[in-house]
Amino acid sequence: MAMSYSFREEAKPFRSKKSKGFLWISHSMWPFSWYKPKCESVNKPTTCLTVDSVMAFYLSLESGKFWFRAQVYNRENGHVGFMLSCYDAQLSYDSKTDTFQARYCPYARQSIEKNIHWDRLRAPPVGTPAQVLHTSDCLNDLKPGDHIEIQWRRSREFPFGWWYAVVGHQEFCDGNENRCLCRYNDKVVLEFSQYTPGSRWRQTIVNRKDHREVGEADGFYGGIRKLSEEEEISKWKQLWPKQIFD
Repeated sequence: MAMSYSFREEAKPFRSKKSKGFLWISHSMWPFSWYKPKCESVNKPTTCLTVDSVMAFYLSLESGKFWFRAQVYNRENGHVGFMLSCYDAQLSYDSKTDTFQARYCPYARQSIEKNIHWDRLRAPPVGTPAQVLHTSDCLNDLKPGDHIEIQWRRSREFPFGWWYAVVGHQEFCDGNENRCLCRYNDKVVLEFSQYTPGSRWRQTIVNRKDHREVGEADGFYGGIRKLSEEEEISKWKQLWPKQIFD
């Protein structure tokens, strides 16, 4: 089940306090009409928490039995192959370590990751499923310096992840704002500055007027969403690697 907007808004002040941290999870999941807790074993007192019970939800979450959908920044503990990306996952809470474990798509190289801290989680910012191409409604507005996220996947068998990039200048443009006409060009340059200049991952170009999933030997680029909230942009900057990669 997708986490609602309250995940982003309420997680920020509660991350360091486990008991309060559950509030934004439970609030975003309400009502719990889909959740039907089972009665305790016959060998124990015959008590059964009522359906839609907040306590039932809390105990399920605290025990690690409850799994919910969210997205994980820099999956696989910051593996270089996923740097500055965010992927859908099913997560459960580990009360012993105050961290989460994630289950990714079975096609991924590593399907389970543990010890994920609160600050690496976010609610899905859009409702587009990970296997579906996101409809890009910002292409006509993109200009150099804009911050964006773009879908990317290795092959069509894999789900999309969201990757951070910045709109760059055309090759013929010197970057001078008074002379720059890049925003009127049908081609949009996307820069992935976590990679060195000349790297095959450093740059890609999309068609502003006819953008669709573009497949290459290096993977498939999908939909684009423009980042307009400073909080989202700041989060990506906080995740910036200490060194750039080839």
